[in-house]
Amino acid sequence: MKPAARGAARLLSGAGLAAALLLPTAVTAHTAPHPGLPAADTRKGQELPAMPSALDADAECTAPSRERAKKQDWSRQRLDLDRTHGHGIGAGVTVALIDTGVAPDADGLDGRVIADGTAAEDCVGHGTFLAGLIAGTDARLPGVAPAARILALRGTDPRGQADSALVAAAVREATEAGADVIAVTVALPRRDRELTRAVADARRAGAVVVAAATPDPPTRGDIDAIPSRVYWPAGEPGVLSVADMLPGGLRPERALPTTGIDLAAPGAGVVSGGPRGDGHYLGAGASVAAAYAAGAAAVVRAAHPDDSPEAVTRRLTATAYPADIPQLDAYAAVTTVLGGPDAPAAGDRAAERVAVRDTSHADAATDRATLLVLLGSAVVLAVLWAAFAVPRARARGWRPARAGDGGEAQD
Repeated sequence: MKPAARGAARLLSGAGLAAALLLPTAVTAHTAPHPGLPAADTRKGQELPAMPSALDADAECTAPSRERAKKQDWSRQRLDLDRTHGHGIGAGVTVALIDTGVAPDADGLDGRVIADGTAAEDCVGHGTFLAGLIAGTDARLPGVAPAARILALRGTDPRGQADSALVAAAVREATEAGADVIAVTVALPRRDRELTRAVADARRAGAVVVAAATPDPPTRGDIDAIPSRVYWPAGEPGVLSVADMLPGGLRPERALPTTGIDLAAPGAGVVSGGPRGDGHYLGAGASVAAAYAAGAAAVVRAAHPDDSPEAVTRRLTATAYPADIPQLDAYAAVTTVLGGPDAPAAGDRAAERVAVRDTSHADAATDRATLLVLLGSAVVLAVLWAAFAVPRARARGWRPARAGDGGEAQD
């Protein structure tokens, strides 16, 4: 199927861009909205507390949420997780999550989180929130890879402030543990030599490294005053740099400026759980998008165990929905058959020309949508033909036209 036809099918199936544009946002925050949330989230939908990415020095740990989401948010529909899970759920894959830690007994994660020492303590709650997006088992709000294991590692202090030494040590620990995917959901403004070495060693050991393209934006201050820069380790060679996007595909208005983004994924109005209780929170930012991409990488690694880390990254970018920044398509990443060894490398838009969707598992909804389009086109053509032919037939007295008379009857 050609790229244009495949794009049309996605739009008609409800899993593509048109569906995302038409879906209402699902949630709002009790307090001031996260700077990455669409404005519509403050006016409609169910109310959920916001999940912070860091806490002030004197703030208490994030309180348990008393609210539960009443419906699925747009992000999971955009990623087409229902169909994706028919082809893979990340079984046998370990995702190392480097953030604020993960509560091992959090709702929907019990039994699949490996966390030692301070990594098992998540005062902020952000790491646990992201773990739910990667591997949560909530029936209504599942993670992308609900059978994957989470290796929780701390890349921040207890209040959520990122630290390059902690991130470098965490990447090394993930490598030594044999993690299949390493998700670094914090972003540093300056390159660190030890972190550069740790990331290079992780890639040589066979890990897919996914990183947030930027830090989550500050809730206060002038974003325009912050210069565009590359953040780390997203800027390291071979690392999949992931940015956040709104339902319409654009980056949030207050997203921090950067370059070198490989992929965009849902990063606004996203719902997940926390470290305490069974309530839900609202989250946003490039960290959320990176978690979704890491989950997709886990599903791909489970479904294509012989693929190299470079092949997994190439698959995620080559099958992404075509846009100024390619948009993550988890279903396509799992089901698409790519070209041979000479196929373009990750991030090359020409890969779209060699990507062929595996139709052996085509969804019936897409077939029905295609049939409706064909039938509709036939009806339109029939009406146009009738408008052209009937007046001429009437003028001939309904006699057949003779060859060479231009369609008009001759006396």
